[in-house]
Amino acid sequence: MNHPTANPNDYREVIADRDLEQATRHLVRLAIHEDLDRSFDWTTVCLIQPDQSGACAVVARECGTAAGLVTVPWILSEFEADLLAECLIEDGSQFETGQELIRLCGNVRDLLTAERTILNLISRLCGIATLTAKYVNEMNSHTTRLYDTRKTTPGLRLLEKYAVRCGGAHNHRTGLHDGFLIKDNHLALAGTADQPLSVADATRRAVDWRNGQVNSMPTPNMVEVEVDTLEQLQQVLPESPDIVLLDNFTLVDLRTAVSLRNKVASSVQLEASGNVRIDTIRQIAATGVDRISSGALTHQATSLDLGLDWTPNG
Repeated sequence: MNHPTANPNDYREVIADRDLEQATRHLVRLAIHEDLDRSFDWTTVCLIQPDQSGACAVVARECGTAAGLVTVPWILSEFEADLLAECLIEDGSQFETGQELIRLCGNVRDLLTAERTILNLISRLCGIATLTAKYVNEMNSHTTRLYDTRKTTPGLRLLEKYAVRCGGAHNHRTGLHDGFLIKDNHLALAGTADQPLSVADATRRAVDWRNGQVNSMPTPNMVEVEVDTLEQLQQVLPESPDIVLLDNFTLVDLRTAVSLRNKVASSVQLEASGNVRIDTIRQIAATGVDRISSGALTHQATSLDLGLDWTPNG
């Protein structure tokens, strides 16, 4: 499987584990309710014999990067379908137009009923992986790592972040529980009406909380702070956060930030965010930042065109 190597000092990466399986099953149960409510696929029941068998393949109508194929057995299980699935390539692999990705065989009624749920999910995830791969390729030979954000479709976060990894990028925090990430609104609301909390004081507080306990629950081990200016960066670097997010910095200021970090706190990771597009990402990576995060990987991705082709006499 063509996933990027995880950074040991980073947020948790989404993998094909029990958490992903449970997220998939929960989503499929909702999809089943949307399609069947408490009733039947009436057209199929009306026209197809209950014991009729057949075979088909999920076929790519355009080239792309595979993601979500691992979920197909979980989807079929939730449908209680009398079907067998064979994935012909692995998630993270590239495929060409006309290539078969999955073969399915078994009860035709079950195939017809589950068809749209399978295609909807796989098309969406392949679309994210394909767009992500384009961004990664555009970064060329730079060592900067690309990350997603929490700008995901409600209910699809784990699956969409998994697709980002299939495309060759990394996962930012999965949720608010995964780390401290201090932003402008936190500073404004944690201070007084006349004086917001300083970015240095907020960072120091989060660092003090790091790897501690609150109400018998362990606190996260990652502290990230967002800054808008080079002056704020100078204030937070001595406080030793894990990551400083440089929000909407110009290319010149990104280079200056890297130079300043190298002199003051070389272990702190710098993350560029804002104005990250397919036509700007290479220039951003060339500034020397360690990380780039972009919500476009998920919220601007479109579903890939996949179809289901039936095999004659299958």
